[in-house]
Amino acid sequence: MTSLTDEYSLLAPGPVNLHPEVRKALALPMIHHRTPEFDKILKRVLTGIKTVFQTSEEVYLLTATGSGGMEALLVNILSPGEKVIAIVSGKFGERWAEMAKTFGANILTIDVPWGEAVKVSDVEELLKKNPDTRAVLCQACETSTAVSHPIKDIAAVVKNYSETLFLVDAITALGAYEIPMDAWGIDGIVAGSQKAFMLPTGMAFVAYSQKAWKFVDQAKCPRFYFDLRKEKKANGAGETFYSSNVAIIRALDVVLNLINAQGLNKLFDDIHRRAEFTRQFGQKLGFTLYAKSPSDSVTALVVPPQMDGQKIRLHLEQVHNITIMGGQDQAKGKIIRIGHMGYIQDHEQVRLIECLGHTLRHFDPDFMSLEHVSNIAQEAKNYLEQNP
Repeated sequence: MTSLTDEYSLLAPGPVNLHPEVRKALALPMIHHRTPEFDKILKRVLTGIKTVFQTSEEVYLLTATGSGGMEALLVNILSPGEKVIAIVSGKFGERWAEMAKTFGANILTIDVPWGEAVKVSDVEELLKKNPDTRAVLCQACETSTAVSHPIKDIAAVVKNYSETLFLVDAITALGAYEIPMDAWGIDGIVAGSQKAFMLPTGMAFVAYSQKAWKFVDQAKCPRFYFDLRKEKKANGAGETFYSSNVAIIRALDVVLNLINAQGLNKLFDDIHRRAEFTRQFGQKLGFTLYAKSPSDSVTALVVPPQMDGQKIRLHLEQVHNITIMGGQDQAKGKIIRIGHMGYIQDHEQVRLIECLGHTLRHFDPDFMSLEHVSNIAQEAKNYLEQNP
């Protein structure tokens, strides 16, 4: 069976384990961002990243965290006083609503119970009452709850309103499962480097539909660094407007080559396999699923009632050298969250299940026997071998 003292394993919803080829790229000597060598890399990346977004529109590379990309999507189409429907089902929905409020938007909130997905009918009903809404905001995956929202169906509703844009925070989703921007009619989408792109934290990737670009010049929100018109002009000349994040963009070039070599569907299948594994064997250990519409990018497991999820994740890290995440706000102490993106090998998944079993025993030796932990770990190993 697996050793409980293996090397460090990062199984959080982000940041994630880096692919060995990415680590090699990050270790290369620095080059300047205004050189022919980097120009070639940037050109490849700006073209290649469209494949992951599944769009023919331009994708812009911002040196910022995903939250910076969320802000960029807002300020480039929004004017103070305009109505924004914010779907709030967790911490990141709350964050985006607060951002829009900061820039003067008139926020109409759809509050969704944590662990549940938004009802499309609720969005439809609110839009009918407020047809002058400028934007609808939704997470593809609400990272704090591991819930996947019905993005395709919401996009179909918003598409009927010529003055309303559908903006999607796909930071914990894009590249992890199917979210085709053009085919579904998504008007604005943001992804983050530290998730399915398996890069370090530090870059946000954003794209607008042609419908959205019609509102960019008329938007009155203050914008300077996140003014996408500057990036659009600079990218057209083969550059970024501000200093390029050379290290991450060069590593992104490697990632896009890896994705292109295996194909998006294979990438999605691999992540789905990890998610299914975690959901199945997490429940065998005595956890239950928190999300009623679970995402493939991250799984939230409800801890046994007599235990504390924060203590479980801390013990797992300090004793077994594995990092996962706990719950936030109202879910703090009640759940643990396990990510499925990045460079994750089968033995890491088996070790996680085994170490989780030992961790549960640490807090309650009567919860399950050592034999039971070993049997589940062996079953987990067999499952992955039989389902490559």
